[in-house]
Amino acid sequence: MMQALQCDRYGTTDDVRLVHCEEPSAPGPHEVIIDVAYASVSHATGLMIAGRYQTKPALPFIPGTEAVGHIVSVGESVTRLKPGDPVVAIADWGCYAERIKVPEYTVYPVPRGLPLLEALPVPISYGTAYCGLLWRCAMQPGETVLVLGAGAGVGLAAVELAAQMGADVIACASTQQKRSEALLRGARGVVAPDASLAAEVKAMTEGRGADIVVDPVGGELFSWALRAAAPNARLLSIGFASGVLPQVPANIMLVKNLTLHSFFYGRYIGWTPADERIVHAPALQRAMQTILGWARDKRIRPTVTQVYPITELGSALGALHSRQVIGKVALTIRQETKP
Repeated sequence: MMQALQCDRYGTTDDVRLVHCEEPSAPGPHEVIIDVAYASVSHATGLMIAGRYQTKPALPFIPGTEAVGHIVSVGESVTRLKPGDPVVAIADWGCYAERIKVPEYTVYPVPRGLPLLEALPVPISYGTAYCGLLWRCAMQPGETVLVLGAGAGVGLAAVELAAQMGADVIACASTQQKRSEALLRGARGVVAPDASLAAEVKAMTEGRGADIVVDPVGGELFSWALRAAAPNARLLSIGFASGVLPQVPANIMLVKNLTLHSFFYGRYIGWTPADERIVHAPALQRAMQTILGWARDKRIRPTVTQVYPITELGSALGALHSRQVIGKVALTIRQETKP
């Protein structure tokens, strides 16, 4: 038997309880079983518990989509992972349990010397930022990248990765503390999320504006950032943390010759009805090897700043929703012991 957090009905964290349940059965040919040390907490966690996320698991279910730990066992066709390996993984759900069984395609070895907690934010936050910047926007060194929501999660990852890959980064974040952190992570300049954003960005770029705008926020901030975009810029829409869908003024898009890239990272990791994770696995595994290598070499600094016991999911989500968190939030699932 193992401990797990189980959601019995769609609602709030009050509908999630700690239970004892059966451990996963033996892995299939392309599956692995992981002893989970830590698991991420994200806005998507709360939406999934509420039944309002793109993916709606059948009840009851165990939440949690990102975990780190050690491999316990592997299926007969798995060749790139073995028992004892430290790994970080993306799952459809189920990470808030002491053990999880997942397809091997979205499980990534953690390099020697990289602590598990530092690897935890990489697959989803850093993976989203990396693939959005390179695969969708074809970012080039020397371009100016404006990152909205740059204090935490995908936004802070985009600041670090864009700077690491040679971009000139301007970070937009809601507090002075978050803006200061963005400067430490590689941003050249910072701005506040208000109506003066466009003027400030243009002042920093000799009147030209940003070549790429990374937007995980949406709402009114999207409209302000649109006016900060340079002619021929690319806009990367990856989420709506504000809770408000942005309105796209087609007249501005037209006269500035802008391109809007909508980016759903879930397509690459199996979170669509077609489940394309096998198709994209080779490219995504190469991306993860690169990002995790940069983290090991301290060229980027994925950070979990708040860690809660498995029983305090409500507090963890509350901290996240307060928008005061820098970096990521996690739950401790079990002690870091190698099997």
